[in-house]
Amino acid sequence: MARADTLARARDLDRPELAYLVRFPAAAGMVDAELTWAEITRDTAWVTDRLRGHGLTAGQRALLTSSGFEGFWCHSVIGALRELKVTYGIAEAMGWDHRRTSVFHRELDPHAVIGLTAETLEGLSGTADLGEMFRTTPVVLARPAAVPVLRAAGVSAFLLAPVGPALALECPERSGAHVNAAEWRVGARDGELFLAAGEGRASRLPETPLGLPGRMETGRCGCGSDDPRVSFADSPSSPRS
Repeated sequence: MARADTLARARDLDRPELAYLVRFPAAAGMVDAELTWAEITRDTAWVTDRLRGHGLTAGQRALLTSSGFEGFWCHSVIGALRELKVTYGIAEAMGWDHRRTSVFHRELDPHAVIGLTAETLEGLSGTADLGEMFRTTPVVLARPAAVPVLRAAGVSAFLLAPVGPALALECPERSGAHVNAAEWRVGARDGELFLAAGEGRASRLPETPLGLPGRMETGRCGCGSDDPRVSFADSPSSPRS
């Protein structure tokens, strides 16, 4: 049977609603949560709008750095890039794979680099000038610990961070990283962030202190979004770097 026929038949098969079992660190230890295919579809639509706001469009190229265990948000980013018809390459977010990031960045000449970590930057710094490498990349979305390193090198980096099972993504206004208010309830108490599933989320998650130093901003952003925005304290316990 031809591969196309096999894929066509596979699409007709029933599949469970559950897509992922997500395990994430919280203040009280590791927490497990479920993620359905319907939720991934909605998350993908939200990320698509966020990336479109950064000017990503058909025909451009992007480099995504992530790890396999981050599939709960990476899946939505990949879906958004496909929806936007942006060609992408993927490198491991761990420092030991920094050479793949370097090669893909050179060969793809990407419009956007998404998910850079401090570990990757540490590996790259031994072989490249970070400012020279990323300063001309139009969109650089990096993890909390990587953002100050990039900005110190003259790179106009935006913030991207997992917030428990949610994803925070900064817009061009640079007023904090947006979290999808239709899906999540995020807040800060005593200087630390907490998260709960929104009312429309089938995969329930009660209010969960995340143990992440940070603060939250509400009100309409200059980009027009009413989603809340989070900022992270400069702390080694901030989200995965």
